Amino acid sequence: MTPRYFKRILLVILAAVLLGLSVQHGFGTAWQSQYTYAFAPAAKAKQTPAPAQNSAKPPLVQEPNTVMTPKPQALSKRVVEYHINVHLLNDAKRLNGDQTVTWTNPGKKTVSELYFNLYPNAFQSDKSTFMQESGGKLRQDKATTNSQGFMKLNTLETLNGESLLPRLQYVQPDDGNSNDFTLAKIRLPEPIAPGKSVTLRMGYEVKLPEVFARMGYSGNFVMAGQWFPKISVYETVGTRGRTSEGWNVHQYHGNSEFYSDFGIYSVRIKVPEAYTVAATGFQTKAIEIKDQMKVYQFYADDVHDFAWSASPDFVYEETAYSDTGIPGVRIKLYLDPSHAKLKDRYMHAAKSALASYAKWYGEYPYSTLSIVVPPKGANGAGGMEYPTLITAFAAEKENPGYDLERTVVHEIGHQYWYGMVASNEFEEAWLDEGFTSYAEDKVMETTYGMEANLPMEASYMTNPAPLKQPSWAYGSHTQYAENVYMRAKLVLVGIENQVGSRTMQKILRTYFQKYKFKHPSTADFQRVVETVTKEKWHDYFSQYVCDDQMADFSVESIHVRPVTQDGANMYESVVLVKKNGGSNGEIKVVLQFTDGSKITKLWSAEESHIQYTQLHSAPLKWAMIDPGHSNVLDNKLINNYMQAELPEDKRTRWSIGAVKLLEGLFGSLSW
Repeated sequence: MTPRYFKRILLVILAAVLLGLSVQHGFGTAWQSQYTYAFAPAAKAKQTPAPAQNSAKPPLVQEPNTVMTPKPQALSKRVVEYHINVHLLNDAKRLNGDQTVTWTNPGKKTVSELYFNLYPNAFQSDKSTFMQESGGKLRQDKATTNSQGFMKLNTLETLNGESLLPRLQYVQPDDGNSNDFTLAKIRLPEPIAPGKSVTLRMGYEVKLPEVFARMGYSGNFVMAGQWFPKISVYETVGTRGRTSEGWNVHQYHGNSEFYSDFGIYSVRIKVPEAYTVAATGFQTKAIEIKDQMKVYQFYADDVHDFAWSASPDFVYEETAYSDTGIPGVRIKLYLDPSHAKLKDRYMHAAKSALASYAKWYGEYPYSTLSIVVPPKGANGAGGMEYPTLITAFAAEKENPGYDLERTVVHEIGHQYWYGMVASNEFEEAWLDEGFTSYAEDKVMETTYGMEANLPMEASYMTNPAPLKQPSWAYGSHTQYAENVYMRAKLVLVGIENQVGSRTMQKILRTYFQKYKFKHPSTADFQRVVETVTKEKWHDYFSQYVCDDQMADFSVESIHVRPVTQDGANMYESVVLVKKNGGSNGEIKVVLQFTDGSKITKLWSAEESHIQYTQLHSAPLKWAMIDPGHSNVLDNKLINNYMQAELPEDKRTRWSIGAVKLLEGLFGSLSW
């Protein structure tokens, strides 16, 4: 055995061991928290650039107190309007709220009932659908013994004072779980005609859980996400392919996120005097301080949710920023004290993300963008998106590496695909998470020089599943995340590799511009792809979006024999290449001979296999499929390469892709 051959065998063994260790130590969940791992930048990584231009110097602001006024034009169909008063009690664990909510019938039929999502009831007991499906875990976050919460409706009445509480019915359309109280149906006294409205008054109290699954308290820090009774979406004909209008209603599930309609929010938030509040939208009144309490008045329009956070420890920074596609936005940082010194990194990431997305996809139309950094121990509130407000990861580390930038970039990307396009995350989560993950990679590469290791990410796809299915239909949270984050991103990169980066950018910009504020579907996106490229993409979407296929190709066998032709000694090399999954455009097959010559074949991959017979003056040394890894949906690169000189009974495949993967692992583990 030659030293070179021994090194090859050793490299394969080492790669296998490291892969096993990577799964054992959590690399297999690299999708979590919007890619909490960060490989060392590639050799050609650029220096971190200076902050984007057209940025004002951050003023010294101790308290956000800038009063703004709404813009006159409406950007969406404002189906709902909320006027909410909420009081954070002194123990920072309970909310008292009352709201007046108006719903306008957007359809062409009379509507006799309303549906409300009461999300805090997911934490009422371990028998709720969310807790049963999640097992008390979400990403790397775990529920504690104090992670119990609820929402209690105290009043529900018409403007005439008629109580509707006796009409309230909890429903469980997804699983029939009688212990789940996250969705309520109310039969109205009077039906609502098309274009007409109904207004209800509601009073409620919320017991916040110890922070878990996007909401709750941690010490004196509070994250109020999904905290108020929220009306479900009434879909009209044509919305997401509907042929008949009706309610789209679901319980709160372990995997899924949310789906709501656009509207107006006017929210009065009362907190203890020591607290500072971050919230969706902007302030319309100066802060009031009375009786050791502080009152904020926030307003937001053309959004489909409202979230807020509060803490007495926030270190506040603010800057005004404008650029192409960003007419003017106030970026607000609510920093944990241990990350105060990192404020420039947060600001730079926010500006870079906003500038890139506005340039690539379209204008950011809102006047504010708030970033909340939770304290150590409150990561259950971290890495989440809400309209005009995002949460970074908790301040667990003094130097978080590129996790800091990547998380901010990812969550700001959600302002486009979750915030404005507003897909149905109950049923088609990939349209948000996959698109955001794709966009995040682009910013991290262009701004920070960090290229995604797509072959390695594809290798994690051990349990592919259809992307177009309800979030709770996935077998586990890991399978859900691997598919709607990672595999969905690879599906988009697969399209880009076939059409080119410019055309792909045109596809995404066209999709965003056509469907912002409109709740599109997978079919809507496919139509945009076909319109821009002037080609049919039915097979691609059928295989990789509606089905669970990957695009695995393998070198199945190599046979080399000496032959004589016209008196000359030649070699006949026969290579069998097999398609083990779906097609993904033309595939390169490279034949390398011992004399150094190389022949490249292009296979359309329309058949299940193809056999190449090549007559050459030298024997074949090896054959390799897709040497440039343009087929990003190939999740088994180990079978892409085969050497020819070994006896059949000892032939061992090994992959050049494995070497690249190994390099990535070493890079991620370097000091």
